[in-house]
Amino acid sequence: MSTTHIELRHLRLLQAVTEAGGMTAAAERLHLTQSAVSHQLKALEDALGLPLVERATRPLGLTAAGRRLLTLAHAALPQVDAALRDLAKLKDGDAGELRIAVECHTCYDWLMPAMDSYRDVWPGVELDLLGGFQADPVGLLLDGRADLVITSEAVPRAGVAYAPLFGFEMLALLPPDHPLATKKWLLPADFAGHTLITYPVPEDRLDLIRRVLAPAGIKPARREAQLTVAILQLVASRRGLAALPAWAVAPYLERGYIAARRIGKHGLWAELHVAVREADATRAYVADFIETVKRDSFARLPGIRPAIIAP
Repeated sequence: MSTTHIELRHLRLLQAVTEAGGMTAAAERLHLTQSAVSHQLKALEDALGLPLVERATRPLGLTAAGRRLLTLAHAALPQVDAALRDLAKLKDGDAGELRIAVECHTCYDWLMPAMDSYRDVWPGVELDLLGGFQADPVGLLLDGRADLVITSEAVPRAGVAYAPLFGFEMLALLPPDHPLATKKWLLPADFAGHTLITYPVPEDRLDLIRRVLAPAGIKPARREAQLTVAILQLVASRRGLAALPAWAVAPYLERGYIAARRIGKHGLWAELHVAVREADATRAYVADFIETVKRDSFARLPGIRPAIIAP
């Protein structure tokens, strides 16, 4: 068959299915329905006359034909994206400034590598991180003190545009030999009588307190620490419990330094979004920064899933 029947969307589809490990996760990442993903994949297989995925395996595996197309995707898609980026630079310019405010303390672990990747293709854009806790990070955009904010909530606001980054699970952390480690997941009452070790931020900015403990009437004592490693050390030393994103603690869990349990039977999930001024949302260097962060995050971080902004 002629290769003109293979379109870029087919390559992106196969890449998403492979990276996500299944149709449902790929559909979420591509912002399509699962049936649309299955239909497109089946249509491509019918056109080629070859199966591309081994549907009986979990996660989905690729056939020899699927692996060949994935190789093509890995070779072609970066070149296409680079060409589109160059065209955008010709149209909108290749210089600018991005002052970035970050609401999440643990974001720096994955944000810094993404910024390095971005600098390689946008050397003319000046990147700057705004330090310190911000009571109203999105408000910095409207005040002209920031150009991009990474935030946990996409609250509608005049003059502000949001883009979803990803969803992630918050895990309860405890010493490996803690009595609660025998449980499959923790309930609000399990935190009663324990010290909660957190970053130095208000309670209404902590998902565990705001969404789980406060509604159940649980108000544990708090101990604050500035650094993630300090929180983990305090947990390991039996000074209290904590809750952090799964990606932030994965290396410590692998070494058995701490233990982790889900918060509730289905877990406590949160999301991160990017906020920019509406006037800046279509700037090429702004849009590409968001795509770079999203792409690098899915490549680096375990256990994340697409975030959704409700209409």
